[in-house]
Amino acid sequence: MGKEQNPRRVAENEAFAKTKMLRTSPQKLNLVAQLIRGKKVDKALADLTFSHKRIAGDVKKCLQSAIANAENNHNLDVDNLIVAEAWVGKNLVMKRGRPRARGRYGKIMKPFSEITIKVRQVEAVEAGERA
Repeated sequence: MGKEQNPRRVAENEAFAKTKMLRTSPQKLNLVAQLIRGKKVDKALADLTFSHKRIAGDVKKCLQSAIANAENNHNLDVDNLIVAEAWVGKNLVMKRGRPRARGRYGKIMKPFSEITIKVRQVEAVEAGERA
């Protein structure tokens, strides 16, 4: 007598995770997202671990969440997962300012962004080709 189950938003061999309110601009976040697109998840985690970008730690946390969703919620094999898609979106922008010379006002924009990572289980033959 409870509510009906929501339909799946992704295919049967996919899972995703989304992180909102990341304190960086979407342009900088997209550089890190490009780093992991299309790679196997263990290689992507290694790349994020050793990246010098500040936001790479938050992207790694989102990727780990997507992997955990695939394993626990959708019974997918972690060894055959690849990062199928990673896309970035804008979020709010805090507007701050600073007094400048001759009565002017300097705008300071503090952007936030969000990232969505989709992982997909591929066959063992395809996974070997991507490595």
